[in-house]
Amino acid sequence: MSVQERKQRERAERERLIVATARELAEQQGWDAVTTRRLAERIEYSQPVLYSHFRGKREIIGAVALQGAAELAVAMRAATAAADGPRARVYALAGAYLAFAERNPAVYDAIFQLDGGLAYAREDTPEPLKDAFAALVESLGEVAGNGVEPGLFTEVFWASLHGVTTLTRSGRLPPEETERRVQLLVDRLPVV
Repeated sequence: MSVQERKQRERAERERLIVATARELAEQQGWDAVTTRRLAERIEYSQPVLYSHFRGKREIIGAVALQGAAELAVAMRAATAAADGPRARVYALAGAYLAFAERNPAVYDAIFQLDGGLAYAREDTPEPLKDAFAALVESLGEVAGNGVEPGLFTEVFWASLHGVTTLTRSGRLPPEETERRVQLLVDRLPVV
């Protein structure tokens, strides 16, 4: 291995460590606890080393969001692959989405609530975000109904899941009714 290859590998490993540490700290203490100073202390590198990878917290949030979006896409596809029929796939999709948000609240916030400097719903949207949306469309597109644009239907359904997630997390909806909310949503789909 050349010196250049070794340096690139070490740089990539430092970047993974920064993202993993930021994610861990955010999940334990919230995003307000994630500062470059605290990250530098935890990973035992100087702040200038962090800044050589990320210009600041916003870019770190963006990196966590991209990693999380990739994980969310995998989770949704795994759940829907085991389901039999369109309606069962939508139930599985909703369950996987809500479970991901519950297990990874800080990552969920990085993807959908915080400013990570990422473009959404544009031509320059990063691939992991496009793929997570594609994972939604794969199941929801087949239940959109005649004459309904699958992407638009997916946005509305996704907005419903996001609303259930954020309103439940904030205590504005009782968590014990989450499954019934999803059932109401899915049972009214136009598919048989």
